[in-house]
Amino acid sequence: MPVRLSRPARRRALSMTSLIDVIFLLLLFFMLSSTFSKFAEVELAAASAGGAAEGEAPKIAFLELDEARLRLDGQELALAQVAVTLNERAAEPTLVLVQVSQAATAQRLTDLLVALRKIDGLLVNVMAPT
Repeated sequence: MPVRLSRPARRRALSMTSLIDVIFLLLLFFMLSSTFSKFAEVELAAASAGGAAEGEAPKIAFLELDEARLRLDGQELALAQVAVTLNERAAEPTLVLVQVSQAATAQRLTDLLVALRKIDGLLVNVMAPT
């Protein structure tokens, strides 16, 4: 009986096309599902007990922040108007007390604090929600 020699198994060449397609789809998925917004930080400092500072007493402004409205010393204003109004008072030391209602969102408070941070010489105290 003749002996048949078996041929060594021939390896099939790997196709890189499907691998490249999968990598491209993964890249596309992660690019579309990611957010590219820049997050800013707002510095908050806790109040501490202490005596009155030497010198001129600061002028106090009272801001009420609600879900839909913003009032500065009882006068309803838009967010951009608050910054302009307080900027006019920047010549003298100003303390801003911010009263936040339960209905106000964290984003709304952050927008207000970012707008107030642009004003030099302004002290901001955020009071607990009512």
